[in-house]
Amino acid sequence: MNRSSIQTLIPAGAPRHEETHMHSSTPLATLVLRVALGLLFLAHGLAKLLVYTLPGTAAFFESVGYPGILAYPVTLAEVAGGLLLVAGMATRWAALGLVPVALGATAVHWPNGWLFNNPGGGWEFTAFLAAASLALALLPGDGALSVGAAIRRRREPAGGGDPGVAAGAGAHAA
Repeated sequence: MNRSSIQTLIPAGAPRHEETHMHSSTPLATLVLRVALGLLFLAHGLAKLLVYTLPGTAAFFESVGYPGILAYPVTLAEVAGGLLLVAGMATRWAALGLVPVALGATAVHWPNGWLFNNPGGGWEFTAFLAAASLALALLPGDGALSVGAAIRRRREPAGGGDPGVAAGAGAHAA
């Protein structure tokens, strides 16, 4: 299919990709992805902290070949990153910071095969978490219903600033 035949699939009068910064549902999609990932990372971090305990998590890390001391920053990253994602604060940075955590877990599960229900757990779930976190980091802004956008709106001078922000585009800012 060449470029002209692809353009015939686009309705007449529809804005061209170059003319739009995002689709109108992007903030909602960002919200859904960020809350889902945030809750998953938060649950995994709290399990390390409250169920397995930090010394137990450190022992597990050592049993799979990682330095036990890594249990502490990984747990912090999962809890803090999960909270930031759920709240919608520094979403892109939090999501990007969780990619290496998910990739590290993927490396642990790699020898067990792809399916997560394999003995020892496969790598499909952790690889998906890494990919979804990277996708969230690539989306613009914090999304709908985010604390970050609310803070940015409060900092805008009354009656001044960027008219796009006043119209609600602040939810899309990085």
